[in-house]
Amino acid sequence: MNAPAAMIGQTAAVAPGSAFDEAVLERYLTGTIPGFAGPMRVEQFQGGQSNPTFLLHTPDARYVLRRKPAGVLLASAHAVDREYRVTRALFEAGLPVPEPLVLCEDLDVIGSMFYVMRHIPGRGFWDPRMPTLSPHERAAVYDSANETLARLHLVDYAALGLSDYGRPGNYFARQISRWSRQYEASRTDDLPEMDRLAAWLPGAIPAGDDRTTIIHGDYSFHNLLIHPTEPRVAAVIDWELSTLGDPLGDLTYHMMEWFRPEGVDVRGTLRGADLAALGIPTARDYAQAYRDRTGFDVDPTHPFYTAFNLFRVAAILQGIAGRARDGVQTADNAGEIIQRIKPLARAAWASAQQAGAS
Repeated sequence: MNAPAAMIGQTAAVAPGSAFDEAVLERYLTGTIPGFAGPMRVEQFQGGQSNPTFLLHTPDARYVLRRKPAGVLLASAHAVDREYRVTRALFEAGLPVPEPLVLCEDLDVIGSMFYVMRHIPGRGFWDPRMPTLSPHERAAVYDSANETLARLHLVDYAALGLSDYGRPGNYFARQISRWSRQYEASRTDDLPEMDRLAAWLPGAIPAGDDRTTIIHGDYSFHNLLIHPTEPRVAAVIDWELSTLGDPLGDLTYHMMEWFRPEGVDVRGTLRGADLAALGIPTARDYAQAYRDRTGFDVDPTHPFYTAFNLFRVAAILQGIAGRARDGVQTADNAGEIIQRIKPLARAAWASAQQAGAS
């Protein structure tokens, strides 16, 4: 959720604080992944702030490794075993996710739990206006993103053995509680807007059907790999925040592209854009396409959801601030990210006021 646009997909030498014994890893993977053969070369993806991610080069293939960061971590964070479990189930069900190959819980290999998946080539877009695409291509990419999200939410999670992957029901209430607690655990400054939001949000949740599906938790274009030459989703990546929950959680977060205020995020926004000229659907049309595909009667445009999602992002970024304070930092742009917390909190409270908060 946190890499600046210029860093998407870029790799560099492994940072000193993330280094591990590559020879030990190569021996382990040679013995556990069929067809894996060195020599192996390792690079680190840039900009990530959650689970450090590495690109493994071999003469015949490329792989991606995600590991838990070192240091003291918040209790529910960085569960790479959960990522492995859900992506394995979804891959076997035919969803567009990278194929997970091995989960290693042996800390003697690289010092923390990790998993390895096949590398999927693709394009990443941080700016929802996708300036390098034609209007026709943008329309197709947006439609593919919509279709992929609908497919995910229609998966029978019980049939995939994921009934215990999260708690059904009361998704927004549970999320507000979770991120309020994690914000408090990593608080570095006093932000009155965050305190007001934590108090207001639980009583402001719109009435709804409270469905339960698998949700990604960070479904946005920067986590969608677009096929290298075709305008379609090749893979959905970064499942760290996935759980069982209300599909509105995914849909409204994804649709922040249309509602996100200017200046609160390094990503662009569709606010004020000439959508017709760009080939991008309106928020109303995009939501209708999702309703048509799922049959879910949902309204993602309520200002509560903008307030909730901005609050959630601010709390997640506050976790980065807390890790930086404690010396547990996984990339070099933590300072840039921390500067976004106050604008996010203020924008979230402004949306809450539109929804009736006072």
